[in-house]
Amino acid sequence: MDLDLTAKSPVGSLVTITGMDARRGVEFEHKAFLPHPLPDRLDLEPATYSALIDATAAVARLDQAAFRLPNPQLLARPAIRQEAVSTSALEGTYAAFIDVLEAELLDDGGESAAVQEVRNYIRAADAAYGWISDLPITVGMLCNLQSLLVKGTRSETGDAGRIRTIQVCIGGGGNRLEDARFVPPPPGLPLQASMQEWADWIEGDSSIPLIAKLALGHYQFESLHPFNDGNGRLGRLTCVLQLMRAGALRVPVLNLSPWLERRRRDYQDHLLQCSVTGRFDDWIRFFSTCVADQSARAVEKIDGLLDWKAAALRNLTDQRVKGVATTITEELIGFPVITPSIAAKAYGVTYPAANTAIKRLAELGILEERTGRRYGRLFAAPGVLQIIES
Repeated sequence: MDLDLTAKSPVGSLVTITGMDARRGVEFEHKAFLPHPLPDRLDLEPATYSALIDATAAVARLDQAAFRLPNPQLLARPAIRQEAVSTSALEGTYAAFIDVLEAELLDDGGESAAVQEVRNYIRAADAAYGWISDLPITVGMLCNLQSLLVKGTRSETGDAGRIRTIQVCIGGGGNRLEDARFVPPPPGLPLQASMQEWADWIEGDSSIPLIAKLALGHYQFESLHPFNDGNGRLGRLTCVLQLMRAGALRVPVLNLSPWLERRRRDYQDHLLQCSVTGRFDDWIRFFSTCVADQSARAVEKIDGLLDWKAAALRNLTDQRVKGVATTITEELIGFPVITPSIAAKAYGVTYPAANTAIKRLAELGILEERTGRRYGRLFAAPGVLQIIES
């Protein structure tokens, strides 16, 4: 961390940290950055307001598009899983989208460590989206989500599910605290107080436009880095929670992480520059562009999925296929991987009936078998997966 530059920051201050570096067995003395509380008003440049207007309108169009289905949760389910894959990749955990879907379906405990971490995010996100309709965003909620994120991983330490009690650092590629790209505030009462101020600011009323509030809240959360692991994933999840909490997005169909993953270095640089310069305009414009682009992309995917569904159902009609095969096809945009056993249970039919329906859908090219086995077969809708992953 460039101490000369951050020492002049108008949005934070350097605090002295000391302790024992357990990895190297030596004592250290260094500086950490403690951000000031977020402002209640902003004087933004015209270009920033323009970007905010575009992003706000794009979110509104996405919210409307999701309700082209009677059950918009069918669209939310794959969106959550795609976000899980991308937000984890941003933190260095890589798993294929199809592997995650298959692991969820089989649920036999045989998945890789990477898939397990991605599935942890899905569980945390599902819990968060269930809570947010009735509960505010609080530090306690984030602690609960963090414990779900790290469950069963190497990060499930004594600090899991609570504000960290150790010093952490970000980037730099080495083991020395002095080489870190950024050093968040030390553990203790100031960090805990700052997190409570952050939560109060997130839930409080202000004149700051909603998308700008997402951007600032995300910057502050990442700067505080309150947990021993999972901060990036939780910070990006909180942005969507804020949209839902404000009523701007009724179902979680917005994925920010794929856009940020492709611009990882720019993303990191913008966050760091906020701390160095105190200029929020560049970061807010960058974040607004992310929201606008990903909202537009999500609308395109919704259109593509609905078109696919309509074409698949027409195919069934032309082939005079009825019954459970039609029911399965109607929900493939939300459940693009399936087995005969799962279909029988989900749709209240016998295993032979479900197996026959899936076999017919495979003959029509709507599904394809992925295992090559005679038993324990697993089927996927390639057209749906292509649209989701595009």
